[in-house]
Amino acid sequence: MYEWILPSLSEILAESQSNVAECSPTKAEQQWRVSLAATEHLLMQTLATVPSEKTQGLVLAAPAPLFSQPQLTQSLQTVTFTAKPFNPLALMPFQMPAAIATIDEVSPHESVLPLLPADPLAREQFCLVFTDKFRLVLVLANHHNGQKTFSFSFDPEVVRRAWQALGARVMLTNPDFFTELDTVAEQYSPIAPHYQIVCQFSQFLLQELTQPEVSKEELREDKGNFSSYPCAPLSSSPPRSDVELLQAFAHEVRTPLTTIRTMTRLLLKRRDLPANVISRLEVIDHECTEQIDRMELLFKAAELETSTTVKPTRSQLTPMSLDQVLVQSIPRWQQAAQRRNLTLDVVLPQQLPTVVSNPNMLDQVLTGLMENFTRSLPPGSHIQVQVIPAGDQLKLQLSPQPQCKDTSKTATPAKPPIRRALGQLLMFQPETGTISLNIAATKHLFQAIGGKLIVRERPQYGEVMTIFLPLEVTKLKNV
Repeated sequence: MYEWILPSLSEILAESQSNVAECSPTKAEQQWRVSLAATEHLLMQTLATVPSEKTQGLVLAAPAPLFSQPQLTQSLQTVTFTAKPFNPLALMPFQMPAAIATIDEVSPHESVLPLLPADPLAREQFCLVFTDKFRLVLVLANHHNGQKTFSFSFDPEVVRRAWQALGARVMLTNPDFFTELDTVAEQYSPIAPHYQIVCQFSQFLLQELTQPEVSKEELREDKGNFSSYPCAPLSSSPPRSDVELLQAFAHEVRTPLTTIRTMTRLLLKRRDLPANVISRLEVIDHECTEQIDRMELLFKAAELETSTTVKPTRSQLTPMSLDQVLVQSIPRWQQAAQRRNLTLDVVLPQQLPTVVSNPNMLDQVLTGLMENFTRSLPPGSHIQVQVIPAGDQLKLQLSPQPQCKDTSKTATPAKPPIRRALGQLLMFQPETGTISLNIAATKHLFQAIGGKLIVRERPQYGEVMTIFLPLEVTKLKNV
């Protein structure tokens, strides 16, 4: 017997799988996070050779969008289900609350649909994926007794029934959109996926669950590059509880912020708002995006600590234009510096060569490093960012400059910030209340994108951070 008039997705999966058992919330949430990461890897791999101009799949998710990689957001049509959608008629007291039957579009590839308040589906987090290569459903359910269950299935019949259950809800609230959505879903074959797809998914699961192993040579190399304050070396695998706590923290913060940003962008689509309201909404959108990116970086760092491989694979690294990244990043870095009463000077060569890195992570990792770097400096400081070729690598260096401009006087030595370790991955700065990744985790992130980070302490300046990125081999041959 179903709990409601329509079955929830967890009920559908429970009927098809006799081994779904309730477990602690922590364990079920870990299974959900690991499986989502494996799904994202699988999508990135299966969609890698398909042109991004055309929509290559459909994702139905709740209660917030689950994938943030540009390749996926541009290639997949996403529909988000939420029990608390923004009601544009709530500001109009004499209108009936008919917004429950409306659909809001955040972007051409994203839509938001409401769930009825009494629907038990509102207590579930789910992801239903349709592509040419596979169909997949993942569900994390909250039960009245406080326990949770996680389950997933590639079974075409189970996925079909899951789509029927969601489609019936869309039919109730928005019949016109159901016709459009059903047409899209039917484009993707309901046949069972090739066994290699399921094997790849299983391998990604194992990668997410297995502890990393670091060679002695890498350990010796890393020990020589650490700065003076305490941080955990890469070889010291953090306790799983520490990593799981960070993943849970990042997920729990990122989810509501994503919902707030979604609702904010829906409000910004309205044309009848005063200019001062629009300005404040844009600030909210900016702050949410900044914190979502920070949480994404923390989550990625925790993922790397449970990965079997430290070094990136060739499929993850591609030649890319650093010029395009810097054009987008430098204005954000300057704004971040201005907010903290800092000045930023960027020195670039006339022509930037092509580097080999991960295009989906490079900007995020650089921005995260700059964010932590600016937070560690006192107000009034000046930062120089210098980018210069260095053999077969490109060197990007962040260095604070002396605060004393009078050449007849000795510059006041920079006082290093006080940092305290929080577990094996994070550092806490009591003076500012800032939480950031420690040097070991940050170096790990740069290693994952094909680069290398070196941190040195200079008494007259403070910390100097140097990033090395490999240049494209073909470019080197032509020099």
